[in-house]
Amino acid sequence: MVGPVVNLYRNAFSGLSRSTWWLATVLLVNRSGTMVVPFMTIYLTQYHHFSIAKAGLVMGCFGAGAVAGGFIGGKLTDKYGFHYIQLFTLTGGGLLFFALGQMKSYPLICLFTFLLSLVNESFRPANATAVAHYSAPENRTRSYSLNRLAINLGWAVGGGLGGLLASFNYELLFWVDGFTNLSAAFLLWRYLKPKGNAAPASHHEVIVDPTASAYRDKFYLCFIVCTSLFAMCFFQVFTNLPVYYKQELHFSERFIGLLMAMNGIIIAFIEMVLIYQLEGRRSSLSYIASGVVLCAFSYMMYNLFPGTRMLAISAMVVVTFGEILSMPFMNAFWISRTNSNNRGQYAGLYTIAWAVAQVLGPILGSQLVQHTNFVWLWWAVGLVCLLAAGGFYYMRRLQVRRM
Repeated sequence: MVGPVVNLYRNAFSGLSRSTWWLATVLLVNRSGTMVVPFMTIYLTQYHHFSIAKAGLVMGCFGAGAVAGGFIGGKLTDKYGFHYIQLFTLTGGGLLFFALGQMKSYPLICLFTFLLSLVNESFRPANATAVAHYSAPENRTRSYSLNRLAINLGWAVGGGLGGLLASFNYELLFWVDGFTNLSAAFLLWRYLKPKGNAAPASHHEVIVDPTASAYRDKFYLCFIVCTSLFAMCFFQVFTNLPVYYKQELHFSERFIGLLMAMNGIIIAFIEMVLIYQLEGRRSSLSYIASGVVLCAFSYMMYNLFPGTRMLAISAMVVVTFGEILSMPFMNAFWISRTNSNNRGQYAGLYTIAWAVAQVLGPILGSQLVQHTNFVWLWWAVGLVCLLAAGGFYYMRRLQVRRM
């Protein structure tokens, strides 16, 4: 029994290029310092004694910078290449973390938060383009899953270390976050130089129109709208759902933390193996629609079943499998419509979709709860997820008709 399981895991992680592994390592180092953003609101209200409204405006500046960074990063990636944009944004982001930690006045904190987010989020389109470059089409979804694994492990390390450092001095968060950015930039410069890291050869590459533009691709723009709707719902997991656990179900902080950790643990142990088993068997859009339906059901479970610990555990398992089915194949879908000349545009729009959702999702969700209650939130989020799933399913039908 042990042997087949070991072989399954070995096969799931095999066949990926050396450059793909180094890219995941760079991302792991970078994300291991992710501690400023999770603690930013607490830092602003407790350390600087700003009001919650002012802290919210700072996070709004962060969201605006993320949207701008997605657009600019995509454009620059196509013009100058993903390697140099990654190197510049990692280095620039590190220096801006140092600078932001020294800002004391509210206007300067807003300005440097915007600049930091703009530079940091410009990294995402370049990084997504790099993953596509260093992977073959037949294992591209697994390559993105490896990056997701690195991100989840990094978040776990960064969140735990950030809480420890914040108990001593909040300014340490900025120094460590900046240092991990610079360390990631060094690894990228040292081990992923353009020379000697060519794209792997493949006999399955799809030829795409070299003049295609993401901004004129109506089919892709429909995908972006559906992705934004889903993402606004998904972000409830890390924003309004913990509040629901505490206020309505009266769970302890320790149990809430364990529930949040479940998400990352399941992804770490299951995603690569599951993607290995599924990749190439069905259309990416089919998997995406199925995953989004699972997420819809996970939210509706809170209204359909008694609010117990077992309900929370079951719902977290369902939403995590929905995430595993949808997100890696979202990357596989958008990359399938690109070529080396326009990949940054497509990656940039995908980054913008998630950035907009990260700003709007928690705000709209909290406003709905404030004016109604959590019951209405879970029905609304579930229905919006189903709407997005219907959009992905309709796109799949159109895709079949065109074949």
